[in-house]
Amino acid sequence: MAAAAPPDPHARRHLTWDGCLNVRDLGGLGRHTDGAFVRADSVEKLTAAGWAAAHAHGVRTVLDLRNDDEQGADAALRPEGITTVRLPLEDVADTAFWEPWFTDWRWGTPLHYRPFLGHFPERVAATAEALAAAAPGGVAFHCAAGRDRTGLVSLLLLSLAGATPEEIAADYALSEERMTPVFTTMGRAEEAAQLAAAYRSHATSPYAEMLKVARWFDGAAYLAAAGVPGTTVAALRARATGQPPG
Repeated sequence: MAAAAPPDPHARRHLTWDGCLNVRDLGGLGRHTDGAFVRADSVEKLTAAGWAAAHAHGVRTVLDLRNDDEQGADAALRPEGITTVRLPLEDVADTAFWEPWFTDWRWGTPLHYRPFLGHFPERVAATAEALAAAAPGGVAFHCAAGRDRTGLVSLLLLSLAGATPEEIAADYALSEERMTPVFTTMGRAEEAAQLAAAYRSHATSPYAEMLKVARWFDGAAYLAAAGVPGTTVAALRARATGQPPG
């Protein structure tokens, strides 16, 4: 039987931003400080009240990890004082990598993380550098559903902040209960149930698969191998933890 995610001791991390359905602060995991980084589903759905809540939470930069063809119109005007940086995490032009995944149930699960991380270190490095270089204040990073591209970035940040593999896996698993409403708003209501059934048929779970990845992954070593300067890694860790570099 697949390992089940333990109860989340940081339920307060869930944030209510009107228009989004899968938002939480990484604070409290490892040495991660509140307000430094927030993971989310697509913020273009935020209402004016949702943007006000994000701004009140301290967000001053939004990092959009989506591809160009996923961009849509904002539901409400983004407030002054919040800068948006668009930096697609995926290289969709690399069809040789992506085509085998199109019909594989493992896409949209942590089972594709290790192949992705091994194939696209330059993409992850660019994301890390953008996060480290963001203007002062909190950073909200998002993809479409706030689960997998967002989950990869969360894995990196939480590893740098000293979160345990169990904490990282439990955080990832929290997204699953929110996927049905998220995918319903995207017109893909059946997708969450189909993926849950695939996990069951393979006797595994989101928590179990993310735990394997988190036990393997070392964020600092990965970024160093990807050519990210040590000063940038230190700055990103300092930003996540609220502690001076070094």
